[in-house]
Amino acid sequence: MIWALVIGLAVVAFAFIAFAFHLPRAAWTTAAAALALGLAGYAAQGSPNLPGAPTEAAPRVPGEGQNLVEMRRALLGEDTPRQNALVTADGFTRNDQYADAAGFLLNAVRDKPDDGEAWLALGNVLVAQAGGAMTPAAQLAYRHAEAAVPDSPGVPFFIGVAELNQGRFTNTRQLWSEAAQRAPQGSDARKVIEDRIGRLDALIQQMYAQAQAHGQVPTGQ
Repeated sequence: MIWALVIGLAVVAFAFIAFAFHLPRAAWTTAAAALALGLAGYAAQGSPNLPGAPTEAAPRVPGEGQNLVEMRRALLGEDTPRQNALVTADGFTRNDQYADAAGFLLNAVRDKPDDGEAWLALGNVLVAQAGGAMTPAAQLAYRHAEAAVPDSPGVPFFIGVAELNQGRFTNTRQLWSEAAQRAPQGSDARKVIEDRIGRLDALIQQMYAQAQAHGQVPTGQ
């Protein structure tokens, strides 16, 4: 019975992420892989005597780079001045050529170590190159981005995306709330983030209602 509920919730989560968040069809494989890993983790929790084993990162998905560039520019502004190396890197990122993009971005941050957007873009492509895994190199790039522009919503937003891909909805909610607070009131960036928060809240509420309907959550709370 419990497995029917878990699998049902996984299907609901996938449908919501795919359609409510306008996930491109090319990225469905990544979302499904993340949910599958979550189900595998749930199964492992029921057998504490089994030895742990590392899991492989989800495979890279064609078309994901286009979304990374568009979302980053939506948060930081299309009119923001950008280094030529960053613009070139964005071209490679749009074509999912993450290793080539990383090379140009490394040049960008060497030429201008305080370029927070270049560091942010580098973190994004490193995560994408690793199939969605938050590698030490990506963490370092995000830390540099945060140090360069501590008031930018970019870092908490994109780390939140990585958490969402792993099914950690509470962590995503907290990170996106921080990102929204950093964005100016009434700005396009804040509207974009708040829209994502609204969709995430709806997903969490729907999953809670499903669990409550199956008697997994006490009523009246």
